[in-house]
Formats: sequence, C-alpha cells, structure tokens
Amino acid sequence: DHSNGSFNLKALSGGSGYKFGVLAKIVNYMKTRHQRGDTHPLTLEEILDETQHLDIGLKQKQWLMSEALVNNPKIEVVDGKYAFKPKYNLKDKKALLRLLDKHDQRGLGGILLEDIEEGLPNAQKAIKALGDQIIFVNRPDKKKILFYNDKSCQFTVDEEFQKLWRSIPVDSMDEEKIEEYLKRQGISSMQDAGPKKIAPIQRRKKPASQKKRRFKTHNDHLAGVLKDYSDVVPGKQ
Repeated sequence: DHSNGSFNLKALSGGSGYKFGVLAKIVNYMKTRHQRGDTHPLTLEEILDETQHLDIGLKQKQWLMSEALVNNPKIEVVDGKYAFKPKYNLKDKKALLRLLDKHDQRGLGGILLEDIEEGLPNAQKAIKALGDQIIFVNRPDKKKILFYNDKSCQFTVDEEFQKLWRSIPVDSMDEEKIEEYLKRQGISSMQDAGPKKIAPIQRRKKPASQKKRRFKTHNDHLAGVLKDYSDVVPGKQ
C-alpha cells in the first residue's frame, strides 16, 4: 500500500519478500522517529544500523538506494540522505492551527486525524493544547476529522427563524423547483438580482446604390457591322 508505505508480505515470497520486508520496516521506522520529533535525514547506513539490517547484501542495498527508497511516496531524499515525507509536514500546534484555518477558509473542510498524527511530532499533546480551537467529527467509518473552530461563526439564531427554516423541506428539489417555489412566494432568485445586459443596437444596413452597371465591350472592331436588336419586342420580327 503506497499510501502509508506498508506492504503485504504474504503476497510475496523468497528474495522479493525479504527485500520488501526490509523496505516496510525502514519506512515504518522513519515514520515513528518523525512522529517523536526526530525529523533530520539519515544516510542509508544509519538507517540500516538503527533497523538492524546491516547484514543485507550489496544487491539489496543497491535496490534500496536506486529504486525502493527514492520511489517511495513516504520517503524523500535530502542531500543524499533520507527523511520521512508525511502528507502534512507540521512543526508544532501553531502550524496545525494555520493549516486547519486555511482549509476552512478555502472550503476544503477538515483533515483526517491520522494524517495529522503522521506529520506532527507529539500530535496528541499539540491537539490537547489547542483545546476548543479545533473540533472533532467522527465519520461513519469511525475515522476522526479535525476542523478549525471558527468562533466568528458562532451566533444565536432566533428560535422562530429556526422553525421556519426547518419547515421548508428541499431534500428532493432541484434548483429549478426551488426557483419556482421562490417565485410563487414572491421572492426573486439571486440570478435575477444581477445587472441586466443591454442588447446592442442593431444598425440598419443602407440599401445598395442603384447605379447602372456598365459593361465593357470587347467587339469594337465590329462596329457598323453588327445590328442593334435591343428595341425588338420578343415574338415579333
């Protein structure tokens, strides 16, 4: 699963299973150390030493350096060393609050708690310190979402207005039906409130001039030979 850097070892066997097992352990270790605040990058030798894999072969090391670690979405290369790459790289509670506020202002909603815990060292301590500045919402799949608690949106709504709001069901109505309902109630829709466009004035085309068309003749050398029949009425000779 490239989303969290883990792998299904049951689907692999032999040398491949061992290689991917080492990779999974490395990625999980880098994630754990990032979550506890150790965010500085490590060399491959340092990683293998801390994960107790110094005995792996040269081919496995080459595979980790040239393919596995550089292409893993949860690992980034920094000056030849390796560091964990969370979805949201957060330093402290202030960075978390700014991120949640930014999402709220852009209409992006909340952020998964697991994504916050992945990228924020000592996440639970920071979340607890923020108190009521954030809100938790449980999804149907039981995953928790964090939202910015914008206190400027907290105001008291008159109870009569709340009853009126709830008395008009619009669950099964599309935009056209809602607009039609508003018109019946004598309420103009928002799209009618904008400035009206003035149709451009169409200018009448001037009739073409009735000048006589002149034709150039090409038989001047036959003048006096040809006869003019322009005055002869058809049918008479």
